[in-house]
Amino acid sequence: MAIIMDGNGRWARERGLPRVEGHRRGIESIREVVRAARELGIRYLTLYAFSKENWGRPKREVNFLMSLLSAYLDSELKELEENDIRFNVIGRVGDLPPGIRKKIERNISQTRNHKALVLTLALSYSSRVEIVDAVRQLCRRVQLGELRAEDITEGEFSKALYTSGIPDPDLLIRASGELRVSNFLLWQISYTELYVSEKYWPDFRKADLIDAVEEFQKRERRFGKTEPEESGVKRLSLTSGALR
Repeated sequence: MAIIMDGNGRWARERGLPRVEGHRRGIESIREVVRAARELGIRYLTLYAFSKENWGRPKREVNFLMSLLSAYLDSELKELEENDIRFNVIGRVGDLPPGIRKKIERNISQTRNHKALVLTLALSYSSRVEIVDAVRQLCRRVQLGELRAEDITEGEFSKALYTSGIPDPDLLIRASGELRVSNFLLWQISYTELYVSEKYWPDFRKADLIDAVEEFQKRERRFGKTEPEESGVKRLSLTSGALR
């Protein structure tokens, strides 16, 4: 499962609050949704937290987001450890401040053996950049003689992406009612089911996650075929643990 956490700014504006308050409240939604995903048996959860384009926002807002991220990395480590959640990050991590990079490395290291849920934050992430980085990596391997160009398959390409080792999401949820994917996991969501919630992210709760999963269960996934896929993802009980 993957989620585009959108609508923090609009949530704040409609309440006459500064944008940063929307981001602060959005952290509460992250906490609740991660706990809910763990309870529902979801094995992989990827959250679009900060895009490369977000660096173009006002400096004051970016600084606040970085301080919020830093505090989150500290405050959530204990919960990750207690709930058997493995922490992961994708994106251009080198763009982030050194202090945050150090905390990311700490959280990844201390949760590397956890198995109940893999929580991935997309930080300084752009799917187009991810694809370009993957192409460059494969070109280097060809130049070094490690790989022949004719041996580059979809599987080899997927291994070169930031998400290597993470299954493609079965379900992509977008908060805030917007009908776009915002440069998120473009390669990985080729056959992903989409679900749009009208709620802004700060208002998104466990019940909304359950609504999305129940809607997903009603769909027939054809994967480009004329009949529903029999050997793919099965219809799930909310505690089956099969939803990626």
